[in-house]
Amino acid sequence: MSEETIGTVISIRGSIVDLMFPDLLPPLWSIATTRGKPEVILEVSTHVNERVARTISLTPTQGLAIGQQVVTTGEPLRVPVGRETRSRMLNVFGRCIDGLPEISGSKMASIHNKPIALAQRTTGNQIFETGIKGIDVLVPLERGGKAGLFGGAGVGKTVVITELIHNMVGRHEGVSIFCGIGERCREGEELYREMKDAGVLDNTVMVFGQMNEPPGARFRVGHTAMTMAEHFRDTEKQDVLLLMDNIFRFIQAGSEISGLMGQIPSRLGYQPTMGTELAGLEERISSTRDAAITSIQAVYVPADDFTDPSAVHIFGHLSASIVLSRKRASQGLFPAIDPLQSNSKMLTPGIVGQRHYDIAQAIRKTLATYEELKDIIAMLGLEELSKQDQATVFQARRLERFLTQPFFTTEHFTGRAGKQVSIEEALEGCERILNGDFSDRPEKDLYMIGTIDEA
Repeated sequence: MSEETIGTVISIRGSIVDLMFPDLLPPLWSIATTRGKPEVILEVSTHVNERVARTISLTPTQGLAIGQQVVTTGEPLRVPVGRETRSRMLNVFGRCIDGLPEISGSKMASIHNKPIALAQRTTGNQIFETGIKGIDVLVPLERGGKAGLFGGAGVGKTVVITELIHNMVGRHEGVSIFCGIGERCREGEELYREMKDAGVLDNTVMVFGQMNEPPGARFRVGHTAMTMAEHFRDTEKQDVLLLMDNIFRFIQAGSEISGLMGQIPSRLGYQPTMGTELAGLEERISSTRDAAITSIQAVYVPADDFTDPSAVHIFGHLSASIVLSRKRASQGLFPAIDPLQSNSKMLTPGIVGQRHYDIAQAIRKTLATYEELKDIIAMLGLEELSKQDQATVFQARRLERFLTQPFFTTEHFTGRAGKQVSIEEALEGCERILNGDFSDRPEKDLYMIGTIDEA
């Protein structure tokens, strides 16, 4: 269906617009554009009957009137892909929002692709080193895997993501794609400037669908970024680091659209199709024999409730879950990674090695024992514990301090120079604390340092 079909607007409910086509209905996901002002871009979502298509607006619908004509060629939304998109800041349509000239001459690709076949996928057991002690030791990430950063509002998800970008882009050989879904415009603008100053913009593509945009744009911006990532993986054969901030906003946009469409909500008011929509995006993140897409996604957890359906559905797609805890953040232990709730499928002796596995388990055991003893300490005081328990508490407090780390992206707030620590140095530090090498040193010496030698 490449020749133009003309339809008419027959109803408008916020971002949901119904179109009447007298002859031929356009296929699902095809794009329709209004004639005349205002220019509104609509995506066909469902067929109501043989003459009416229900569409989601990807742009604001202010000024749109019933009876206005729309034109469609039956093609889905296409965005530019390839090398020309690097160092650029784009919106859901692949148009530039960085004030520079539009991208010209690049290949266009549909944002709706099927995941690659299972036979073509590969799963590796390579560790993706980040330079952040708490992640590399306790929650190692998988090259070509999906990791989630879970946390409520204000516990530091975006800070950890920006630090990962900073640490990765220098060493990561491939392309980085940052996808901002429904986040604050301020964060996008700061990130753009930081990347420019750090000189890493050349290998980065930034795609934004911000908080102030219609739900249709926030709902589709992840697909736009995914299409660009797939092109670098399949055509350019390059590894891709795909960062999403915040995948919960994708679910939220779907929920807004579902409400406007008149669908009956499921548990806690979420859309009944949440699982399918999330899987449609997440299952496209995979690796082939030639290249891998490694994805790190920030996940906002509503009211810090990890049993929320959105968090539960996202957990199922990940190979590593990094949980940020408000309690640790309030104690000033940054990054506020909760070692007892976070987990990674890579933390097995066969992948990380026996020594790494043993150290990580010992850290978890020590911190879990300390957690259990906290009530006794609060009621009776530290002196009432046995000598062995006292030693465990001192060890745990030193481990907690050592797993904090000054970040490059927060230098101008804290005045502390950022540090990057290799896995080997982080393991050595933890091992020496577990062996009691620092039991005579004040625990503040281990707070916000890089390697253990700085203590």
